[in-house]
Amino acid sequence: MAQREDLRELQTRLADRLSQARNQTAVGASWLAVKISGKNFLLPLSQSGEVLGWSGVEPVPYTKPWMLGVTSIRGILLTVVDLARMLGLPVSRSEQVFAGASVVALNPMMGVNAAVFVEQLEGLRGSNDFSQSKDKPADAPEFFGALYTSASGEQWQELNLQLLANAPDFLDITV
Repeated sequence: MAQREDLRELQTRLADRLSQARNQTAVGASWLAVKISGKNFLLPLSQSGEVLGWSGVEPVPYTKPWMLGVTSIRGILLTVVDLARMLGLPVSRSEQVFAGASVVALNPMMGVNAAVFVEQLEGLRGSNDFSQSKDKPADAPEFFGALYTSASGEQWQELNLQLLANAPDFLDITV
């Protein structure tokens, strides 16, 4: 029970900070740091919407395996995408993983009612949290941004959610 309350508290703080970040004109980039299939990813705050704890989805038949289903956030239906599967990353999830998982909605201003499934929220990051950055790998999907390295040596891959939302593969969910 305490773990669930901690998750709710984290989500509330993140939602508040996301709201503050949208209302400020920040000089440096700001991201929501998440883990997807054990990999570190950065989601731009300006492209992110609400963050909710995992409560399951309603499966949709005849869709690609990475389309987990639909969920309702404040009465709006969103498709929930499993980026790990979409990117071809190894996926093995236990009940414990789902208990700590979240859904990050794309910013409604993008005009796409979608959200991404993330296994773990890692907090907020700014450009001062990283010691170096380099361009995305040549063979990376078009929606990958720069690759950042933290002072501790961890690699963080930026995801451009706007480019993801406009990617033909992302928009074509049917099999």
